[in-house]
Amino acid sequence: MEDQDPRRVLAERLRSLRERGVPGRKITQPELAQALGDGKPVSVPLISSWESLGKPRIPPTARIEGYAALFGGPRCFEATPPRALGADEMTSDERLAVAELRSELIHLRHAALRATTPGWPAQQPQLTEVEESLNAGPWRFPDGKDITIVCPQWPAEMLQRMPYTNRDDPDHMELLKYSELDALVELHGHVRAANPANQVNLRTADELGSDDYTSHLALLGGIDWNPATTDLLDRLQLPVQQIADWTQLDGQYFEVDDNGQKVRHRAVVDRRSGKDRGGKAGTDVADKGILREDVALFARAVSPLNRKRTVTICSGMYGRGTYGAVRALTDARFRDRNADYLRKRFSGSETYCVLTRVTIVNGATVTPDWTTGEYTLFEWSG
Repeated sequence: MEDQDPRRVLAERLRSLRERGVPGRKITQPELAQALGDGKPVSVPLISSWESLGKPRIPPTARIEGYAALFGGPRCFEATPPRALGADEMTSDERLAVAELRSELIHLRHAALRATTPGWPAQQPQLTEVEESLNAGPWRFPDGKDITIVCPQWPAEMLQRMPYTNRDDPDHMELLKYSELDALVELHGHVRAANPANQVNLRTADELGSDDYTSHLALLGGIDWNPATTDLLDRLQLPVQQIADWTQLDGQYFEVDDNGQKVRHRAVVDRRSGKDRGGKAGTDVADKGILREDVALFARAVSPLNRKRTVTICSGMYGRGTYGAVRALTDARFRDRNADYLRKRFSGSETYCVLTRVTIVNGATVTPDWTTGEYTLFEWSG
């Protein structure tokens, strides 16, 4: 192979990290195999194949991220056995180093994958800026792993009042049963584009089967109509609670445990205008008013139902908040900076969450920019 073959460049970089990435010592392949395996060592021949200069194999994304976590924070190898540090164990400089190394290695891996195309280098395809963005964001999952988007369903009494929801109707539309359509359409399109080699399933909570629960889960909507969100929030034990008492004004808020202090964050509703349209759950709340600012939760965690998969929750007090939490990482103008923000803040964390403002301007939902500090209300990792 030529010296500039991207596959060899990646292999050389991985070998260099192992041999010179930890000051004062050389990491052996068995040590690296133990550290990457998280309790179940990766095989030494596999690591050797990733470092081979003659015929290198390309590691999966999860292993590339493992290299970044270990060699971005080299104190990992001071532990016995060596292990990746959690974000709460790292210094801010270490978290930044991990994020920068991950970005570098992901870029090298993309170049190496392009080099496997028949006809390379004469016909080497170049990833567009959009493809690079889709491949690097939090909604990109390892190839071949199922992804299940769970959307709340309208209550039966509301469905009965809607046209085309009866299955016997010749004009029946299946999607009308979902209550978070803005967020659903936005997320489904993005996830399909970012994961062309994955099966993407769409379910209501009542339709979930055992295989769905153990896939990568993306939960839309809060505790009102999505019992799957309620169940997973209980299991994850985040320091954030969503309270939704629609029988009284101001009975809807997120409550966070901020260093032992309980703090409530509410949506901003202009109650001086609007019409009496009843409460969200069909209760008698006078004058819902006009929503000026919603509050939404974005949470990512290792799934408590399958540690090889993840759970992601996007949940607002209203549908606008859910949509805004989704758009933070799908909107082409903001997703890269917000994804980079998450990497720098939470790289190495198994679980993290952001409580964010979602601004509404003249009826339009504005995507939150987490890098400004004006939208993030609360952050936590563990």
